Amino acid sequence: MRLPSAAGPRPGCPSRLPALLLLPLLSGCLGLVGAARRPNVLLLLTDDQDAELGGMTPLKKTKALIGEKGMTFSSAYVPSALCCPSRASILTGKYPHNHHVVNNTLEGNCSSKSWQKIQEPYTFPAILKLVCGYQTFFAGKYLNEYGAPDAGGLEHVPLGWSYWYALEKNSKYYNYTLSINGKARRHGENYSVDYLTDVLANLSLDFLDYKSNSEPFFMMISTPAPHSPWTAAPQYQKAFPNVIAPRNKNFNIHGTNKHWLIRQAKTPMTNSSIKFLDDAFRRRWQTLLSVDDLVEKLVKRLDSTGELDNTYIFYTSDNGYHTGQFSLPIDKRQLYEFDIKVPLLVRGPGIKPNQTSKMLVSNIDLGPTILDLAGYDLNKTQMDGTSLLPILKGDSNLTWRSDVLVEYQGEGRNVTDPTCPSLSPGVSQCFPDCVCEDAYNNTYACVRTLSSMWNLQYCEFDDQEVFVEVYNITADPDQITNIAKSIDPELLGKMNYRLMMLQSCSGPTCRTPGVFDSGYRFDLRLMFSNHGSVRMRRFSKHPL
Repeated sequence: MRLPSAAGPRPGCPSRLPALLLLPLLSGCLGLVGAARRPNVLLLLTDDQDAELGGMTPLKKTKALIGEKGMTFSSAYVPSALCCPSRASILTGKYPHNHHVVNNTLEGNCSSKSWQKIQEPYTFPAILKLVCGYQTFFAGKYLNEYGAPDAGGLEHVPLGWSYWYALEKNSKYYNYTLSINGKARRHGENYSVDYLTDVLANLSLDFLDYKSNSEPFFMMISTPAPHSPWTAAPQYQKAFPNVIAPRNKNFNIHGTNKHWLIRQAKTPMTNSSIKFLDDAFRRRWQTLLSVDDLVEKLVKRLDSTGELDNTYIFYTSDNGYHTGQFSLPIDKRQLYEFDIKVPLLVRGPGIKPNQTSKMLVSNIDLGPTILDLAGYDLNKTQMDGTSLLPILKGDSNLTWRSDVLVEYQGEGRNVTDPTCPSLSPGVSQCFPDCVCEDAYNNTYACVRTLSSMWNLQYCEFDDQEVFVEVYNITADPDQITNIAKSIDPELLGKMNYRLMMLQSCSGPTCRTPGVFDSGYRFDLRLMFSNHGSVRMRRFSKHPL
């Protein structure tokens, strides 16, 4: 049976970009329309899959079929360690301060009316479909508040998608609702027809069977795994019986000299907390086995139809995860490597097999890369990221960035939690023993620097302390020792200024030379206001 298409006109969602929005995009891909063998693109996005704590270990087939057939990026980061801001960055190619999605709430601009009006018309899938002539297919989790009644409900289909199979709100495995091109379809708890990862695989295979062969395609498949509630397929529920969370050096220790939110965690953790996080770690791996099956099915189908050799496949996650690091039980949101670093594997035409790139990349680069593959003129966009195509093609004379921005605005209200009266006001995401994973002033911005000489992270918090954390990742990969008070003051000043520059950047100014680049220029006078006080970076309190 042929898949229904979302291409027809829908109330509130025109089938073409409004004329005024289309003007700055014209001449991008128009010269390529009708050209032979334009590449297809498949983007596979998991939910909460870490790179630092063994998140890729269960995915043997994925590593063999994508990583070993192409390139694995060992320094891939997200601009915000939370689902909705990170996914918005993938779609727009922008840092959160430019797309204004700051957390997972409607108030934080997650799938809000403002997002739909201001950002969705300029996402890279919209450009691919409406300017480059691609068939576009989406299946899975979109944004955490997608489907909310106050944001158009499930009838809303974002501009630029030919086929739309989106999950209502956050990740589930059973008992969920999909928007099928704007119409709700409820699923139950029968594994053979309802298990979401398998449903996404089947929808994707159907698309490959029934799509048009006269146009290239872009597919984005966004799985629930390994997000909670970590419900594995029946055949995998006994996998990894002896696996526990890694006991690395920052596991179950006190976060000395760190932000107060990290210091409030109870050390050592209780036996029940450790048992809980070990169980979560194992179940996360179990859910990923179905993702591994999905990847295998798609690659086999592309191969059998003769399209694999003309298809680029990207595999990544929206953020990392932690299980017991600095005595925080389970979550993301924090500034450390385990939460901001993600897998990124890419294969496709012209990419040599079995490569590993140490280049510093961010998920804001995915949109520009895919548009570049489609032949779109990136100068026509306002994206903050840059195309990875020169890296993928092995450009030996490439000059690359040395830093990226990471930013997060904490969730919570400035009131005391009645169940945890001893804690500071504004905490959220709290466990029964009053260890909390977030707070309204867990708001920070970081410069993550990686060059031939330096491997650093510099972070500032928007709180009364203006707390600073700095880590030498080469000497201290587990980020145990905050060197903010011992690092060279001149270097500290340069990093502070670079942070201010990145936090106010837009488009090309986000790609200016970093502190350790040869083209970097630093004027110490810029660090001070007219009254002689040190300038500190300003955090936006109004996301919309």
